[in-house]
Amino acid sequence: MTTMIKNERIAEDNERQSADLNRDFEALGEKLNRRNIDIRALTETASQLTVALPSWGVGTGGTRFARFPGPGEPRNIFEKLDDCSVIHQLGRVTPKVSLHIPWDRPKDPAELRGYAEARGLGFDAMNSNTFQDQKGQEKSYKYGSLTHSHAEVRSMAVEHNINVIELGKQLGSDALTVWVGDGSNFPGQQNFRDAFARYLESARTIYNALPGDWNMLLEHKMFEPAFYSTVIQDWGSSYLAAKETGDRCLCLVDLGHHAPNVNIEMIVSRLAQFGKLGGFHFNDSKYGDDDLDSGSIDPYQLFLVFNELVDVKQRDSSFAPFYMLDQSHNVTDPIESLMYSAAEVQRAYVKALLVDRVKLSEYQQNNDPLMAQATLKTAYNQDVEPILQMARHQNGGAIDPVGTYRNSGYRNECAKQRPVDPNQSGSGIV
Repeated sequence: MTTMIKNERIAEDNERQSADLNRDFEALGEKLNRRNIDIRALTETASQLTVALPSWGVGTGGTRFARFPGPGEPRNIFEKLDDCSVIHQLGRVTPKVSLHIPWDRPKDPAELRGYAEARGLGFDAMNSNTFQDQKGQEKSYKYGSLTHSHAEVRSMAVEHNINVIELGKQLGSDALTVWVGDGSNFPGQQNFRDAFARYLESARTIYNALPGDWNMLLEHKMFEPAFYSTVIQDWGSSYLAAKETGDRCLCLVDLGHHAPNVNIEMIVSRLAQFGKLGGFHFNDSKYGDDDLDSGSIDPYQLFLVFNELVDVKQRDSSFAPFYMLDQSHNVTDPIESLMYSAAEVQRAYVKALLVDRVKLSEYQQNNDPLMAQATLKTAYNQDVEPILQMARHQNGGAIDPVGTYRNSGYRNECAKQRPVDPNQSGSGIV
């Protein structure tokens, strides 16, 4: 099986591009030096950013009408890891994979861990699934899971989460992400207060099963599949639940889980201010939870989010949130989209590091909104592509990841080795 792209392919492509990169890098370095910014130190900092890959993201996503499998898409968790290893091999930003259980449950956890480590990968936060019924499941989640009105359904959902923790311990993970679609579709269908109380009770039981060095991340979502009311529908409900559950219970922000025009960067600041910001699922959105490629719709918002994150890190050096891409790929090659999105996240981070925070603070204190905004725009408008390219190059990746990937023929080889089964999805997405 083809599991990696030959290093000779990467080196050959890099050789053709390195002269231009060096010139661009030195030119940008001179420009940044006039602002007392060391481009090499900045490149090293950029190299330290990591964002996890979603195991389900390397398969083709679905739409409301159908799913169109792509050529050579992975059929099981081992082939998913093969694709994830290629993404990290070329982009050098994504050394960990976040699993979704039961979609990715292995028969032998030790075998899966060894397989990942042999490909330079580790495991990030574990994701539990109680938002859909699985084959052979005794009771249904149709009317909820952790908040279901029947205790036996809640117990089944809690037990699943605890089992996911046990699996994660064997794989080397250190966090559990909990998202539920619980809620109601009709007025009067559910008692809001009782449903939230049941959620808190379930969350506390799961939290008590956490190892001492693990975190529990609560993910909120405004709507879907419960369109009238969702139990954990916004950051306020997430914060309350996390606060009531325990110190290591934190809030996870998915950039697509908000109403249009919501000030997500302010939510980031609020949660961080009170010690409850645990992580992010990066994607982009036009209407709702579109799960589009990161930075494809509003890259300035992504920059503003990282502007807050850099501010938090400067105030608290121990701040270390979980970062993961969470996208659905219907018309693009998932490997290309994930590489591109990882670079966009890194780009937003580097631009946020360029913000002159001394001047920004002065303009804020002196109530000068024009110059405060201009300070942010100066950083955002700076082309930092040479820094991203050099960070990849110095770490053994590809200067142009998508170009090298296409030149490698990896997808065509996968298409030969992984025949498409139109009746089965290996991605875990309906």
